[in-house]
Amino acid sequence: MTDGSDRDRDADPLALTLHAVAVRVEAARRLAPPSGTAVLRSIVEATVVLFDAEAASLALHDPTTDRLVFTVAAGAQGEGVVGLAIETGVGVAGYVFATGQPLAISDVARDARFGRETAEQTGYVPRSLVAVPLLDDEGSLGVLEVLDKRGGAFDLRDVELASVFARQATVAIRSSRIERDTAAILRSVLAATDAAHVGDGFEAALDEAIARAARDAGGADDDPLWALADEVARLRAADPAQVDLVRELLAVLVRRAERRPGRAR
Repeated sequence: MTDGSDRDRDADPLALTLHAVAVRVEAARRLAPPSGTAVLRSIVEATVVLFDAEAASLALHDPTTDRLVFTVAAGAQGEGVVGLAIETGVGVAGYVFATGQPLAISDVARDARFGRETAEQTGYVPRSLVAVPLLDDEGSLGVLEVLDKRGGAFDLRDVELASVFARQATVAIRSSRIERDTAAILRSVLAATDAAHVGDGFEAALDEAIARAARDAGGADDDPLWALADEVARLRAADPAQVDLVRELLAVLVRRAERRPGRAR
């Protein structure tokens, strides 16, 4: 049985489209690794522990101001940098962001790229550091920095290891931004496409359609499909052979469902 809102949605191609997109975004959110500031903080905390470093931080690019903003940090000397914003060409972080090249510096005082004044603003001036870019196919998102490894100087292996953490942070950031911006992107694209054909109530109607679609997608926790999505997400930590077995079993079930007479569409 369907209520009035379901009938309205089925009769409204715009709302139907938004609903379909929202459902897929919710599925992607459940299947993707967790995202957000908490995950980024866990990444820098793990970096500090693994390197036995004084601090680690993530500076993310803000395209509206074209500055790098230090968003999260960890370690005994890390918290002072949070909230600091620098120009994209300034300091070691700016250089790594602009060039996409990682750096390991054993004595920052002897390196012209090091911004001492910026470091002094944080209350801690490091002796050595590793800085690696957060890169993917769409470009650079920011920089991960690790300061003062207690066990000695940074080397090439440290650069490679920091790059692994940077890749994890990049995945989390992209996932978070896609989830956050989907409704805004839909709104701007649809408004640009249909502006000549709609009245003054278009924005309000579009907002309501997006909100309704998100509610429908996010509130269907009792749907067996979401339970399956959650179980598949847990398989990320499983042995690859087990994942292959599950994939084969799912393929069999899908083929049986497709052949079933009178199956729901």
